[in-house]
Amino acid sequence: MPSFINPSYLQIFATLGTVVLALLVIFVRLKASHRPVTVKKIIMPPVGMSTGLLMFVYPPTHFPFWWGIIAFAVGWLIFSYPLIRSTKFEISGEQVFVQRSQGFAFILLGLLAIRLILHEFIQKYVSIPQTGGLFFLLAFGMILRWRLYMLKEYHLVVGTNAETRS
Repeated sequence: MPSFINPSYLQIFATLGTVVLALLVIFVRLKASHRPVTVKKIIMPPVGMSTGLLMFVYPPTHFPFWWGIIAFAVGWLIFSYPLIRSTKFEISGEQVFVQRSQGFAFILLGLLAIRLILHEFIQKYVSIPQTGGLFFLLAFGMILRWRLYMLKEYHLVVGTNAETRS
């Protein structure tokens, strides 16, 4: 690392970058509520995110297996819950849409704040690549459970709509 860059500045820039990306995600998610939902749109985020598991080929990202299980479980059990509770579907005409939740942006901001606080704590004890790996697993667990829930609910809504038309 060049000697003219103070590591604390890198931390500030990384945190600001995370906040900017999170705000971008919130904006994209709010815009997406105006477009119909399809099975492909539900399953593609976790499928695309799964390629990130290749980071574990890089030895500095390795950590004890049980750390990974805990990180994934925290995402699956805790972080996904508010997303699941705020996701509802509605049928308009022949298409299915996600209902815009009043609190969705606040939920995402709250999850971001919790994640940043956890990140500050955890990175004191493990390396930066390991921290990245742990938080990737946390996010993957959260997204995977949320999207599986969405897929189940989508099929229920589509099935119910098909039954009422016949």
